[in-house]
Amino acid sequence: SVKCPLPGTVLSVKVAVGDTVAAGQTLVVLEAMKMENNIDAERGGVVKSIHVQKGATVMEGDLLIVIE
Repeated sequence: SVKCPLPGTVLSVKVAVGDTVAAGQTLVVLEAMKMENNIDAERGGVVKSIHVQKGATVMEGDLLIVIE
């Protein structure tokens, strides 16, 4: 699972359920403290579920995406 590292607003979700992702691939772009932050995959796999959408406000530790 990919969790939010800091509070912010989701600007975009770069993957869809069923996508195969590689380690280091950007999954979500988050705006926090007036900066864009890329949330990247720590490991490769297949996106099982997405728990956020564009415009959502997220807090530190919130579940963003599950990768199997």
